[in-house]
Amino acid sequence: MRLKSFQTAAAAALIAASVGTGIQPAFAADDAAAAQQAFSFGVIGDIPYGAAEIAKFPARIQDINADSGLKFVTHVGDIKNGSSVCSDEYFQHIRAEFDTFEHPLIFTPGDNEWVDCHRTNNGAYNPLERLDKLREVFFSEPGKTMGATMPLKTQENLGLPENVRFTQNRVAFSVINVQGSNNSLLPWTGLGEAAATPEQLAEVEHRTGAVLAQLRETFSDATRRNDRAVVLMTQADMFDPSLLDAALANPGMVSGFREIVETLIEESNSFDGPVYLINGDSHVFAENQPLAEGSPWLEVYGQDAAADDLQRITVDGSANATNYVRFTVAGNGDKGADILSWEKVPFTG
Repeated sequence: MRLKSFQTAAAAALIAASVGTGIQPAFAADDAAAAQQAFSFGVIGDIPYGAAEIAKFPARIQDINADSGLKFVTHVGDIKNGSSVCSDEYFQHIRAEFDTFEHPLIFTPGDNEWVDCHRTNNGAYNPLERLDKLREVFFSEPGKTMGATMPLKTQENLGLPENVRFTQNRVAFSVINVQGSNNSLLPWTGLGEAAATPEQLAEVEHRTGAVLAQLRETFSDATRRNDRAVVLMTQADMFDPSLLDAALANPGMVSGFREIVETLIEESNSFDGPVYLINGDSHVFAENQPLAEGSPWLEVYGQDAAADDLQRITVDGSANATNYVRFTVAGNGDKGADILSWEKVPFTG
C-alpha cells in the first residue's frame, strides 16, 4: 500500500522545510510513533457451511467487528460447502453480509464457489462462468476492500482483480487465487467431462502465470523496501496432511501446485526474513513448516532445495469454524523469526 510511504515522505519533507525556523510539525512525533506500532489482523475461511452456519454468520461477523484492534480481515475462500448450489442469489447474500464488516475485508475465492460448481448438486454450472460472476459480485471495485476501505494493488489488468498486494508497517502481504481440486485441474464430471477441457486448461495456465508473477513481484518489492516479512494467503492447502500418503504415491494429483511451490521455495530462500503462508481448504488448524529440510512434501513436489524460513498456518473451517485467527505483527523495531504471532479467538455463540 503506497499511502503509508507517501505520508512518511510528506512528513519528512515538512520537517525538512521547517529546519531553522524553530517550527516543529505537531504530527511528526505521532507519525514516527505510529510507524513503530504493532498491529493485528483477522483471518477466517471455509465459512459459512450449511444452513445452521449461514444463520450464525451475521453474529460471527459482529464478533470480528467487536475486535477493534484489527487492521483488516481476510476470508481465504469457500463461502459455501461443496454440496450446495452456486446460485447468483447466494453470492449476493454473502456479498451483503460481507458489506457489514466494519474492518477492511479482503476475500479470495475458494473452489466451492466456482471450481466445483460443475457438480450436479451445485447446479451443474460451467465453473468459468461462476468465476466471472464471483468477480462481478465481489470485485466490482478493483483496488478497494469490502467493508471499510483500504487501497490495494490488484492484477485487474490481467483479469484477476482478486489477486491483491499491500504493505503494512514493513510487512508485505500478497493474496493469490490458488484453488483446491488440484488448482482447478480436476475434470468437470458434472458436465460430463472425463478430462480437463481446453478452456479449463487455458484458465489454469493464465491464472497460475499471474500468481507466479505476483509472488515474484511481492518478494522483489519486499526486498527493495527492506521489509521485515512476507505474508502470503491462499485458499488451497497445498500441503494437506490428509492427502500426503496419496500424493507420495501419485504426485500428479497435486501437479497444479508444483510451479507455485517451486517459486515459493526460490523466493523464500532469496528473501532475508521470515515468510508466512496462511491458507484454508483443509478445515483443521495447523502450524508447521511444510517445505523445511526433510519434509516429505519436498519429494512430492520434486524439489531438492528446502525453504526452512517458510511457516504455514491453516485456519479452521467447516464444522471447525468456531473461531477466527488473530494475527499480530510485532512493532517496526523488531526483526526476527517472531515478527508474526497468532491465536485462535472463539466466536461467542
